[in-house]
Amino acid sequence: MRDILLAGSFAVVHYPVPMTEVKPPPKLAPGTLRVIPLGGLGDVGRNMTAFEIDGQIALVDCGVLFPEDHHPGVDLILPALDYLEGRLDDIVALVLTHGHEDHIGAVPYLLKRRPDIPIYGSKLTLAFVAAKLREHRLRNFVLDAVEEGDIVEIGNYEFEFLAVNHSIPDALAVAIRTKAGLVLHTGDFKMDQLPLDGRITDLRGFARLGEEGVDLFLADSTNAEMPGFTTPEKDIEPAIARVFEGAKGKLIVACFASHVHRVQQVLDMAVKHDRKVVYVGRSMVRNMGTARDLGYLRVPAGTLIEMKEIDRYPADKVVIVSTGSQGEPLAALSRIANRDHPVVEVGPGDTVLLASSLIPGNENSVYRVINGLSKLGANVVHKGNALVHVSGHASAGELLYCYNILRPKNAMPVHGEARHLIANGKLAEATGVPAEQVIIAGDGDVVDLKNGVAKKVGSVDASYIFVDGSTVGDISDSIMDRRILGEEGFVSVITVVDVHNRRIVSGPEIQARGLAEEDSVFDEARGRVADALLDAMRDGVDDTVRLQQVTRRAFGQWISKRLRRRPMIVPVVVTT
Repeated sequence: MRDILLAGSFAVVHYPVPMTEVKPPPKLAPGTLRVIPLGGLGDVGRNMTAFEIDGQIALVDCGVLFPEDHHPGVDLILPALDYLEGRLDDIVALVLTHGHEDHIGAVPYLLKRRPDIPIYGSKLTLAFVAAKLREHRLRNFVLDAVEEGDIVEIGNYEFEFLAVNHSIPDALAVAIRTKAGLVLHTGDFKMDQLPLDGRITDLRGFARLGEEGVDLFLADSTNAEMPGFTTPEKDIEPAIARVFEGAKGKLIVACFASHVHRVQQVLDMAVKHDRKVVYVGRSMVRNMGTARDLGYLRVPAGTLIEMKEIDRYPADKVVIVSTGSQGEPLAALSRIANRDHPVVEVGPGDTVLLASSLIPGNENSVYRVINGLSKLGANVVHKGNALVHVSGHASAGELLYCYNILRPKNAMPVHGEARHLIANGKLAEATGVPAEQVIIAGDGDVVDLKNGVAKKVGSVDASYIFVDGSTVGDISDSIMDRRILGEEGFVSVITVVDVHNRRIVSGPEIQARGLAEEDSVFDEARGRVADALLDAMRDGVDDTVRLQQVTRRAFGQWISKRLRRRPMIVPVVVTT
């Protein structure tokens, strides 16, 4: 995931998200565990789940969702932090499963509301979080490093951490024990049996929890539709080797700024092919520096160079590791594709490797970058034409193993779009979890666990929180305006009228932007608007605001019927 530092403030926008109608839940009974997903169910992003029992709240993950094309001007989307307003002092812990942006990116925005919330996570995860908090100029935060096998008691909760394999080192699943029962939250995980770092998912620990009795299982749903097993990371090394062997000029590798394993593969391959490595992108430089300092990334001596040194080496002796694999407009790869990067250029003979998979919703952005690079003459290698990336998430076969090992009483799929959650739920049913105990929830749904039974009891508002770098306050109207401007265009209708003599002095003058129409098209509209204004003035309307409303209505009806468009209409009526 990319890292974004925002200079401005954030604003709450009540925007529809995948959830049921808000139905306030009943008062939480003593000894009952309440589970509320505040993001991540219906989206691939903004993952966050709240747990509450006997007046104390524990949070698992606090991530961001990146905006899509229908969110113009939006930088980030946060989970439903507003639900926690008035309850911030009841939060006893924030547990982070791993260091990807969709799980940690919103932590600064939570800590701006209460800076001393204790945060638990692995060493690498907390290092990424600490750097992010410092960028947001937060101080005095409380970070508690844990590792697999650790058990931490906090208030009414006992957390046990288990190793899981993912596309980032140090990922953890968390078992949550309360008087209401045992919950297992996998975070993002897969079951690569030959991981690059030798750290496998702790299935022995899963089995032990299964023997203890798992009352509620929250499992990663991202790849639940994919049959079989996720390909091991080691299997892509031959494809990466072929890219290096075939690259005759400059080689650019784009991947997630947190994908330490992939960068390690690139470093090792660069040494083998006598290429120097340079990082491009602020988040890539920061994260890989952190990973190296903590011992998660091995950088052979003399391999890494600074960007300013790149011109000292022939093109075929350099490999550039870049951010922007998801087509982010301001990331390094997009700037290279647009010939807007201050240092790096590509052309015929150069190779670009996109060592990542598509995140749902990013397809158009990624293909725009691929097309831009191809037009410049580069050979673009991506998952669509070569085995250069494998998923970090468990496929259906791996999930089936987990359900059979755990035998949970209740299952609540998490992390994914609706289709992923439903597919995961069907896997749970197939392994024997009763259909009525498979809970397909959406953001904001409230699930209570008591006496081994989990059920929906209501829902809360889980609206999106949009982060706009330049706006303070509610930006819902602003976003709607941006959509209309981008999709339908803009039209101004200016008229000067003499209300005393009930005549039009000048106009209507029509100026349009964003409509592929000749000005002559609006000749008919001018007549319609003029007639409407004259009729209104004959009826005694002499108020400027009402005359502008008449203008907007007349022109809007005409353009909707004539051109099938609904642009933003700005009527201006000047009275004399």
